[in-house]
Amino acid sequence: MFKSHISIPSLLKVESGVTSHIGAFLKSSGFTKIVILFGNGLTDMFGQIVFKSVEQAGIEVLHHQEMDTVELSDITSLAFSLPKETEAVIGMGGGKVIDAAKYVGFLLKLPFISVPTSSSSDGFSSSSASLTINGRRKSVPAKMPFGILVDTDVIKSAPVRFLYSGIGDMVSKISSTYDWQHEEDLGYTEVNDCAMMIAKKAVNSFVRTPFESVNDQYFLKELLDSLALSGIANEIAGSSLPTSGSEHMISHALDSFMDHPQLHGIQVGIATYIMCKIENHRFERVNTIFTKTGFWDYCETLDLKHDDFERAIDLAPTTKPDRHTYIQEENYRLLAKSLLHEDENLVRILR
Repeated sequence: MFKSHISIPSLLKVESGVTSHIGAFLKSSGFTKIVILFGNGLTDMFGQIVFKSVEQAGIEVLHHQEMDTVELSDITSLAFSLPKETEAVIGMGGGKVIDAAKYVGFLLKLPFISVPTSSSSDGFSSSSASLTINGRRKSVPAKMPFGILVDTDVIKSAPVRFLYSGIGDMVSKISSTYDWQHEEDLGYTEVNDCAMMIAKKAVNSFVRTPFESVNDQYFLKELLDSLALSGIANEIAGSSLPTSGSEHMISHALDSFMDHPQLHGIQVGIATYIMCKIENHRFERVNTIFTKTGFWDYCETLDLKHDDFERAIDLAPTTKPDRHTYIQEENYRLLAKSLLHEDENLVRILR
């Protein structure tokens, strides 16, 4: 059943210099006592700027620490040890600390403010969290962030692999929306037209963005805006169906058996191209953006194996047995495995 009421971020800033104005943004929302969780090593990088900003705004930091775990037990222990006066939880960093802070806010029924330092995926804007439960990573329900504060200067300074991961994750909406429509056509689900529209508009806006360099301010803002919209599409649908399809299942399968998987968006991006090519669905557009941004060139530097992707394609349906995407159909899995050895882009990047 679709939601009749949805949450959207009450505070949303994607621009240059956000970090030094965090205090003012939080004050404008009425917060006076906060907790800040930083990603590993980020207190030294950004702590002084953030603490000065919130102090100038008259906001008290009740507790701050670095967090490099998404173990459910660790997050639960932290959540219920925080001061009762806490009014908001801020998570600053990459996927792990964003998910951890998001779930702390969810457990304590407190507003969560997402401050991503990389553009590796749409997780900073989603209403779910990827946690480790009984030794396995699992996506669990949380809440849409109350606020999203993204400093494009910080995003630009992050290692380039995170940018390419974000590009791959964003482009995957071309495949995921096609899968979602396919499942409705087969009678297995019902598409929410509003969520579908937002997911499609987000990816279409991004892939049509003119740019000279992936570090162009306009390009980065368009990528981050589109990733944020993807989270809102999921919130409207009440699930990840608009933004996660067969391409994500291939990535989940890789995660399940590889000792050192690549970044989520890298795997998802490659899988998106595979699925779009065998479905004859907008693969030219995917190839164009991957070529122009240097995504393919970056993938060529990685230790990517044909055998791993073949195994992942076979295992993909088992990662979401309740789904009925194209990868659930044997003929498409056979086409996908053949493509690994025939397509010039895939032959170039796979060993």
